[in-house]
Amino acid sequence: MQSSQHRRREFITLLGGAAVAWPLAARAQQPAMPVVGFIRDGSADTSARYVAAFRKGLNETGYVEGQNVTVEYHWLEGHYDRLPALLADLVRRQVAVIATPGNVPSIAAKAATATIPIVFGVGDDPVKLGLVASLARPGGNATGINFFVTEVVAKRLRLLHDLVPKAVRIAVLVNPENASKTTLREVQEAAPTIGLQIQILNARTIAEIDTAFATLARERPDALFVAGDAFFLDRRVQFTTLTARDRIPATYSVRELVTAGGLMSYGPDLADAVHHVGVYTGSILKGAMPADLPVVQSTKLELVINLQTARALGIEVPSGVLSIADEVIE
Repeated sequence: MQSSQHRRREFITLLGGAAVAWPLAARAQQPAMPVVGFIRDGSADTSARYVAAFRKGLNETGYVEGQNVTVEYHWLEGHYDRLPALLADLVRRQVAVIATPGNVPSIAAKAATATIPIVFGVGDDPVKLGLVASLARPGGNATGINFFVTEVVAKRLRLLHDLVPKAVRIAVLVNPENASKTTLREVQEAAPTIGLQIQILNARTIAEIDTAFATLARERPDALFVAGDAFFLDRRVQFTTLTARDRIPATYSVRELVTAGGLMSYGPDLADAVHHVGVYTGSILKGAMPADLPVVQSTKLELVINLQTARALGIEVPSGVLSIADEVIE
C-alpha cells in the first residue's frame, strides 16, 4: 500500500515536472528574434532624432525593438575604415536586414553581400551608385529611399546668395571620404550662373576642419557652403564656433547645424528619410523581397534660418526668404 502511494506521488511529481518542462521546451524551439544591423556615418549623440524616426517606421509595420526585433546600432563617427570588418561580422552572423542611411555604408554593404536584404538611404541616384537596377524594380537584395541632396545644391547656393547678395567668392567645404562627385559638379555648374566663384576645401578630421578655417581666415571668402556629411554634423559646435569667430556666413544641408548656431540650412528632411528606412526594414522582416519594393523618392525639403546668427553677422534676411522658411530661429 505504502509503495503504491509512493509511486503515485512520484507520478504526480513527474507530471508536475513535465508541466513545467513542456512550455520551456516549446519556448526553446521558437526562433530567436531577428537582428537588424543599423549603420550610420555619424555618432549616437547626433542621431537621436534619426533613431526615433527609424523606430517609428518599424513600429508602423508591427515591430517593437526588444519585443520582436533586435536592432544593433553601429556608429562610424566618420571612420569609414571600420566598415569592412563591421560588415564582414554582420554577414558572417547572417543578420535579417542591414539598414544603411548614408551613401558610403550603403555602397559598402552592397559590396559585402548579395543575399542579406539591405535598406539604404542615399542622396545620390541609387541606380548610378550601383545599388539597384531601377527605381521601380530594384531587382537585387537592396532597396530604400533616395532623398534629394544633389538636386537641391543649386537652390541652396541661390538662397545663400539671396542672404548675402554681395557675396562673390564662396568656399565649399567637403569631406573627401564621403564627397559626392555629383554635389561638387552641381556646385561648380550652378556657381557661374549666379555669378559666384568657387574654392573647394577638404576636411576629413577635426584637425583638418581647423586647417580649413585657417585657410578661410587667411583668404577671407564672402561665404561658406558646407557639403552634407554626418561627420560635419557631429562637429556642429566646432563649425558654429569657428564661423562666429571668423564672422563668415555659412550654409548647411541639415537643420541641426542651424539650431546649434549656424546661419541657414536647406536640404532634405533626413528624419523623414530614415523613417522610410524603418518602414521598409519592417516590411522585409514580414517577408517582402527588396527586389519587389520600389525605391521611395523623398521630396520633403526644409529651409531653416537662424535670425539671431543673421543679426550677429549684420545680415538682414529678405522677407521673401523668411516667407518660405520652414522654421525661423529667433
